[in-house]
Amino acid sequence: MDANHTHNCCCSSRRDGPQSPLVSPSPGPLTRSLPSTHSLASALSPGASTPGSWTAHPWSPESANTSPPSTRSGSPELKVRFQTEKVNTAPRVDVTEVLPTVTKSVKSICFVGAGFVGGPTAAVIAYHNPDITVNVVDLNEQRIAAWNSSQLPIHEDGLLKVVRTARDGTLDTMVKIPGLPRSLKLDARSPNLVFSTKVNEAIEVADVIFICVNTPTKTYGLGAGSMADISMVESASRTVAQHAKKGAIIVEKSTVPCGTARVIQDIFKYYRPNDDFEILSNPEFLAEGTAVENLMHPDRILIGSARTLAGMKAAESLKNVYAAWVPQERIITVNTFSSELSKLVANTMLAQRISSMNAVSAMCEEIGLGSDVDDVSLALGQDSRIGPKFLQAGVGFGGSCFEKDILNLSYLARELHLDVVADYWLGILKINEYQRERYVHRVVKELNGSLRGKKISVLGFAFKDGTNDTRNSIAVHIIKSLAEEMPLEIAIFDPGCAADEIMEEIGKIGLTKAQLERVKICSNWRDSVKQASAVCILTQWKQFRGSQLGTKASVKTPSKPAITKTFVNGKLTEMAILELEAMVARDLNITDEDPLRRLKPEGAAEGFEIFGLAAQMMEEISQEPVNWFEAASLMQEPRWVFDGRNVVDAIELQSLGFKVRGIGK
Repeated sequence: MDANHTHNCCCSSRRDGPQSPLVSPSPGPLTRSLPSTHSLASALSPGASTPGSWTAHPWSPESANTSPPSTRSGSPELKVRFQTEKVNTAPRVDVTEVLPTVTKSVKSICFVGAGFVGGPTAAVIAYHNPDITVNVVDLNEQRIAAWNSSQLPIHEDGLLKVVRTARDGTLDTMVKIPGLPRSLKLDARSPNLVFSTKVNEAIEVADVIFICVNTPTKTYGLGAGSMADISMVESASRTVAQHAKKGAIIVEKSTVPCGTARVIQDIFKYYRPNDDFEILSNPEFLAEGTAVENLMHPDRILIGSARTLAGMKAAESLKNVYAAWVPQERIITVNTFSSELSKLVANTMLAQRISSMNAVSAMCEEIGLGSDVDDVSLALGQDSRIGPKFLQAGVGFGGSCFEKDILNLSYLARELHLDVVADYWLGILKINEYQRERYVHRVVKELNGSLRGKKISVLGFAFKDGTNDTRNSIAVHIIKSLAEEMPLEIAIFDPGCAADEIMEEIGKIGLTKAQLERVKICSNWRDSVKQASAVCILTQWKQFRGSQLGTKASVKTPSKPAITKTFVNGKLTEMAILELEAMVARDLNITDEDPLRRLKPEGAAEGFEIFGLAAQMMEEISQEPVNWFEAASLMQEPRWVFDGRNVVDAIELQSLGFKVRGIGK
């Protein structure tokens, strides 16, 4: 979710706050300027920024919208656990009788920001909590219109069904279960998920308010290129502070520098000095392309709070929301700053694994003797101390998260005068950049040191498969370097990205007019490879493995916990209904996404007629697997395939007349 520097302020009046800025309070444990260089006076100044600065653009201040419309795609009373540490004792102790068992009852939730984090998270929470009204607000009217249509602004498998169930409600249905004497009735559920631009109204009635806005890397001033810009969090916090009801729980969902919760708390103290608000940290751990799966079956839910009575009660209220479908042992409560830091460290360590294997891939290529990075990855993955995830070598990692969070973490270390630590984290990015450079050098070298007069096909532009996110894609860096070699043409095809968004990203990399004229966007793989001398595979879309070749896709077997609740208030939970759907679909051989016929019929949304039959036909064309036998006849010699994701079978392609160069081979 991100910034909008064009909209007007949602509200200009204060509720209780004083009419002049407060004097900066005494510093906390950290005396340095953390998490940002914004002074307290800047953070609290009513005119510093406006709510409009967090809504217009879905991903970054520079991008209009990198998520085009796409169809691809409670709980019982809990004992409160309070963890404390004994003096000179390492183990933590559970104190279960410290707090009252009664916690705040949550009936209404508001998500400020309808981007990649806010939209799916709100949908899944509403899906599993039919008795809670969930409002998702954003000032970007086009984005809200997309969320209210069948053409969602985010490409995530399974998301449309979750949204339709919670947003539209369901029908009464009778389910015939094989082996049972009578049918099971599933009552209709009422809609409880609302997408709107009524920001102030939704905030005013909410018991819990999630702040889900963008925190891009600063591109100006102190910390440019390294520090996270939290001005949008400040702006959203000012709006929330002016409209939230007394006692509302504020949840920091955006990825933020350590200490941002304190900034938010200071803003609330300025605008509402006589009211108490608890600020929680609840970072997201979503992987684009599998966001719904991550939300449905999370490894953990992390909640950070002040280690006070009020803070722990607020954390328990949020915990109860997640407990509707997440086992309690997977909901972790820690202090606020540990929660903020954990998010940054998690992404950094995942990126570290990728860079480690990319470093190994470089060694494999130079050693020769048949060494293969995939073999090394397989051997390492069998070690239970290491595990197999994020050990796949490639042309490098992209996306909006890893690089930004590494830069943020290293900047924090530098501010703490931990230069060796900062350099350690930055080494991950150096390997990533080096891997890209090695790839381009290999392409140019194998094509006799020059790309002039040669067409280069680029298959894949999204930063990973399963998403339409083009932010900081590896492809855009590779294309920039290839364009500098002045080839005849660079023909790009990606089955998940819109052409205008690809060109928008390419327009940001500083190509000259002559270089930009050489870049073409294709609507299918045939146009991309036709008359090309080489193919560069930069995204691991399954279509690129080919219809004539065996798949190399690894089988994903996520750990799915057992259903924690089958009935709530006498009704089947959605998790139980999902299991029922799977059983009925299997026994009756039903392949569509609604085997129980619960979903209401979809209506055509005004402004989205373009996504009708024609769009459906284009979708089928773009999803067609590459026929490498046909591709061989379309391409020119020397028919190079530079597989930056190790997705094709090199031996089979070589038998078709291709020259193949993978990563770490």
